[in-house]
Amino acid sequence: MLSLARPPLPPTGLRTSLSLLRVSWIQGEGEDPCVEAVGERGGPQNPDSRARLDQSDEDFKPRIVPYYRDPNKPYKKVLRTRYIQTELGSRERLLVAVLTSRATLSTLAVAVNRTVAHHFPRLLYFTGQRGARAPAGMQVVSHGDERPAWLMSETLRHLHTHFGADYDWFFIMQDDTYVQAPRLAALAGHLSINQDLYLGRAEEFIGAGEQARYCHGGFGYLLSRSLLLRLRPHLDGCRGDILSARPDEWLGRCLIDSLGVGCVSQHQGQQYRSFELAKNRDPEKEGSSAFLSAFAVHPVSEGTLMYRLHKRFSALELERAYSEIEQLQAQIRNLTVLTPEGEAGLSWPVGLPAPFTPHSRFEVLGWDYFTEQHTFSCADGAPKCPLQGASRADVGDALETALEQLNRRYQPRLRFQKQRLLNGYRRFDPARGMEYTLDLLLECVTQRGHRRALARRVSLLRPLSRVEILPMPYVTEATRVQLVLPLLVAEAAAAPAFLEAFAANVLEPREHALLTLLLVYGPREGGRGAPDPFLGVKAAAAELERRYPGTRLAWLAVRAEAPSQVRLMDVVSKKHPVDTLFFLTTVWTRPGPEVLNRCRMNAISGWQAFFPVHFQEFNPALSPQRSPPGPPGAGPDPPSPPGADPSRGAPIAGRFDRQASAEGCFYNADYLAARARLAGELAGQEEEEALEGLEVMDVFLRFSGLHLFRAVEPGLVQKFSLRDCSPRLSEELYHRCRLSNLEGLGGRAQLAMALFEQEQANST
Repeated sequence: MLSLARPPLPPTGLRTSLSLLRVSWIQGEGEDPCVEAVGERGGPQNPDSRARLDQSDEDFKPRIVPYYRDPNKPYKKVLRTRYIQTELGSRERLLVAVLTSRATLSTLAVAVNRTVAHHFPRLLYFTGQRGARAPAGMQVVSHGDERPAWLMSETLRHLHTHFGADYDWFFIMQDDTYVQAPRLAALAGHLSINQDLYLGRAEEFIGAGEQARYCHGGFGYLLSRSLLLRLRPHLDGCRGDILSARPDEWLGRCLIDSLGVGCVSQHQGQQYRSFELAKNRDPEKEGSSAFLSAFAVHPVSEGTLMYRLHKRFSALELERAYSEIEQLQAQIRNLTVLTPEGEAGLSWPVGLPAPFTPHSRFEVLGWDYFTEQHTFSCADGAPKCPLQGASRADVGDALETALEQLNRRYQPRLRFQKQRLLNGYRRFDPARGMEYTLDLLLECVTQRGHRRALARRVSLLRPLSRVEILPMPYVTEATRVQLVLPLLVAEAAAAPAFLEAFAANVLEPREHALLTLLLVYGPREGGRGAPDPFLGVKAAAAELERRYPGTRLAWLAVRAEAPSQVRLMDVVSKKHPVDTLFFLTTVWTRPGPEVLNRCRMNAISGWQAFFPVHFQEFNPALSPQRSPPGPPGAGPDPPSPPGADPSRGAPIAGRFDRQASAEGCFYNADYLAARARLAGELAGQEEEEALEGLEVMDVFLRFSGLHLFRAVEPGLVQKFSLRDCSPRLSEELYHRCRLSNLEGLGGRAQLAMALFEQEQANST
């Protein structure tokens, strides 16, 4: 395990010494043979030193210190931070501040944001314009005064006040500067943070000494956090004593006069490289080493030039990455010969994980067949469906890449042109990525012009890229959840069981959640002289309020002939504030603390709505519950399905119902915005018809710009029930409802066994 190669066996004496060394490593107790040998050769050892060694080993043995709390002192809950990064005092690496103006905020500043914003954790724009309107996706800070020195002073003050404790480095640049973001981030990662550093393109003051230098603002400069902390008390004095028309010169003089720190272009072996772009110069024709290795390019006169620079540097970085990949692949090929597997252990492509090896027939990854127009693996179970959207673009990219690689390998002797795709296969390997096998009909053209059609099979792989953390708004688990339960008359009998589960899972552990019952009466139900169908529900709610003092279970009565989920939600939405977090539930749902916490974490105001997929039990008549595990020696237990219920001791047979979307978590403000957009796009009779065929999830999906998060929720386990599929629903909703009922009857094995038993009964 320690050696990759298998060299010839050493002489006998060397083998013996290696064995002795191995004994000394694994010897846990008793005398050490190596110590004995040294003692015999060099004379008797000092017993005191040996005793001290044993004593030091004894001191470093781990000990378990039991927790003890004084019962006489009142217990105080320790407030822990949400992230360990906050508790440990860890900071982000780099913050970028861009100085812009009224004239360039919507042009050059936007170009800077589009080229480098995705590379930095935080990018801020500072302007002296009062009340400047920020373009989409940009965070603009307006100071209200366009004097250069005043703007620089307020920018540094703002960085110190709001971000001085969160970032190690601050990079200040102008909006007419193009920055090579990956190189700048790598530079900040190589510098030590515990020192005062002012790094950039050093320039001399007019008439000043050689040591008095400032960093040119056009090429940007780095300020360390420690230097910013020391500079903060001197900002007011520098603003009154130093007069300068340029903010970079003002900052340089302030640092030199108050702290004695000047600008440097090189530190700890890292050099800040910049390039001054000549007027009307084409970036595509620049090939000097100073340009190719630059961190910043200045001046950039217009946004188009910014994008052209970004294109050129992105192509250079891509070529550099390909070159490094080829070098690493060559090294892997050379080292593979020395491994125990030899060349047989070399995976394709070189350097990527080998294909997934299934251990049973249930783990085999299937291939999906497709052509240029259709795919034969459809989400709705259809045998054939059009290839469209992202899948069509993905297949087209694979075909173009295959043709490009063939021409690159065989040119100039041969040139290939695609005629058509004969067969296409693809599968997703979780260890590698998306694999393709393509049968192409090609037209081959030689150097002499001879043409011939031939069919070739090629294999391609789209590897998994680097995993990145998406920036998400901050949420808290202390948000109160407002559960909303619509109840039809047909569901009134199941409501007491829901209320008992609500009391056990929410009221008993004192979860921060409330419940609103929406009682939906029919046109002839609950009238004068008629019995109230929800009398038992109201009595059960009153009993819970009596058992749990301080609990308030509100209920609303609604009369509707054809109730739709959207219309019912409209009634509830008007009764609550806009910052209410709703959990739309059903009478068969049993939400617990874990489900409520995931509702709080996944529903983000102004950003995301969460619609969980519950686990639906199969029909117990067709798929009875499995028996508990047998005694030892009775054989292996069958595997548990995803809906295993440990409280009942037996696994549950069922499935995650993707067709149902009755449960959802969202904020009232987001629902009102989507509802207003629906009313604005659809009016009159068209809106009335649309509301009959829409669910709340469809409203967010079609009339909202929020992220719609749909994921399985193991905590929502529902008993088997047949949904009432109203003929008033739209065709799509009616189809989903019927499909949910049919798929919820049982698995393939249970349905096949039921059909077999029925045929046997009919035949006899």
